[in-house]
Amino acid sequence: SLIKTLKRCLHYLCVSNKTPKGKALECVKLAIDVGYRHFDGALVYFNEHEVGQAIREKIADGSVRREDIFYCGKLWNTFHPPELVRPALERTLKALKLDYVDLYIVELPMAFKPGMEFYPKDENGKYIYHQTDLCATWEALEACKDAGLVRSLGVSNFNHRQLELLLNKPGLKHKPVSNQVECHPYFTQPKLLEYCRQNDIVIVGYCPIGSSRDASWVNVTSPPLLEDKLLVSIGKKYNKSSAQVALRFNVQRGVVVIPKSFSPERITHNFQIFDFSLTEEEMKGIEDLNKNIRFVELLMWSDHPEYPFHDEF
Repeated sequence: SLIKTLKRCLHYLCVSNKTPKGKALECVKLAIDVGYRHFDGALVYFNEHEVGQAIREKIADGSVRREDIFYCGKLWNTFHPPELVRPALERTLKALKLDYVDLYIVELPMAFKPGMEFYPKDENGKYIYHQTDLCATWEALEACKDAGLVRSLGVSNFNHRQLELLLNKPGLKHKPVSNQVECHPYFTQPKLLEYCRQNDIVIVGYCPIGSSRDASWVNVTSPPLLEDKLLVSIGKKYNKSSAQVALRFNVQRGVVVIPKSFSPERITHNFQIFDFSLTEEEMKGIEDLNKNIRFVELLMWSDHPEYPFHDEF
């Protein structure tokens, strides 16, 4: 099952829109050589053609088979109307030059005005929203799965109310198998994690080692995670970095991690977390670091009716 696949691999490489142009191709090829098999991408990252080329080249040279690779794509906010869902997925498939994606997720529960602009704004610079009907969007995604264009469906940045909306949808054919959310030692998501476990939904954690200090989308007042004294001291015990300890923490509690990097050294470094285990006491100590601090607050969209972070979890 997909849940077993996710939990077996537990380690994605996120190829984000912050990856420099032209870098995704070499990053993904290197990552496959290192051992990564899961790749997290999106149409809105504008580099799926590079990711697809890298995957196809590594298949062609015999390094991997298609069934070894697990690719996650995302439905962007401007494609929520049901009639736009399949065309958006087909754009991803065309860019990748693949017949299907393994997982396709709703990137955010907030619909934007459909059109050519991915970030539509009015003349005053205010974002233009669109009426959100998550159940209608989900039904269009279910049709894509039935058509064989995607193997499994999931969501991202959904709170428990928004998940409930889908899980309780009359006539639900395919439930969300994953929810991609921010998750790290300073934001451990205990309530959402427990809710998702109860409903057989895998948590995929982004920003698992914190985030860059890009003020355009990150809360730069939040303390830098990797300088935490406990993470550093545990790292010294195992001859590991604080980043490797933070990744190991989430993996050990069943959270899939998607560290983002385009540095060859860090791509390799972030994968070297399977040769040590944290003790029960260390896991508890790291859990106690939780400060309920988000690095990614998306406050520019906090007035959207479906902004997900107003709720407790």
